[in-house]
Amino acid sequence: MRILHLSDTHIGRVDGPEGGRVDAADSLRFLLGELRHQRDVDAVVVTGDLADDGSVEAYTTVRKLIGGFARSLDAPVFYTTGNHDERSAFTKVLGSGHPDAVLGFPGPERAAVSTVGGWRFVTLDSLVPGQVYGRIGAEQLDWLREVLSTPAERGTVVAFHHPPISLDVSVTQRVFGLRDPDGLAEVIRGSDVRVLLTGHFHLQLFGLLAAVPVWVTPGVVNRIDLTTAPGTERAVRGASASVVELGGAAGPMFHTLHARDPRAHETVYELDEARTRELIARHG
Repeated sequence: MRILHLSDTHIGRVDGPEGGRVDAADSLRFLLGELRHQRDVDAVVVTGDLADDGSVEAYTTVRKLIGGFARSLDAPVFYTTGNHDERSAFTKVLGSGHPDAVLGFPGPERAAVSTVGGWRFVTLDSLVPGQVYGRIGAEQLDWLREVLSTPAERGTVVAFHHPPISLDVSVTQRVFGLRDPDGLAEVIRGSDVRVLLTGHFHLQLFGLLAAVPVWVTPGVVNRIDLTTAPGTERAVRGASASVVELGGAAGPMFHTLHARDPRAHETVYELDEARTRELIARHG
């Protein structure tokens, strides 16, 4: 199984940069152009913050650009929500986030199940409206436990937005990640889940939850630069994606693909310690 993993496109209602920010749609177009030589991709997974403003127009752009690219690969696309997304607009354009889900979560959250080549793909909804951090509530966890009670032929891929892991050096990661990782760990422990795919942090990160590999793919719209002073945050230009390979003696394997942006590493925004504390106080 070869998965192309994208996240955090942050598309707006219309094309064009907001102030000094990156043009999100242009960044996505550029990255997809750089990925045009990818072959043997079995599925495309996009883990949230598809839209920056939660608008129908933004999801329509995402569907047109990523969906068109995936059709050239003959690969299905699975979308999840993120903290910037809006469920009703997401649903209006993307439905459950799966092109042909075999099972959907019965509540308002956008969670669903599909099967590709014997691999089960489960997307979860960690969106907490109005908040930056994420949760996967008891109802979704109970539903996931029931889904996993019957093993898939090859194994299960679980995708959602907020990582259940974080770096100790990053205050914003610790505050704005998944708030209930222990509940998820209890459900997946000993199951056939082979990997958890997430986004949100705008950088690549690997760890384990209940002995299951967790992969955080970097963002499409920009990249967080952790070389800054403690307690501060800087985002720089640089669209990226990941290739995840499952199965085989060496799997899972993860590789990051960076677009060759001539303006890569230019600062998009920078928050000093006071601004970072204010952000955490307001949203943490």
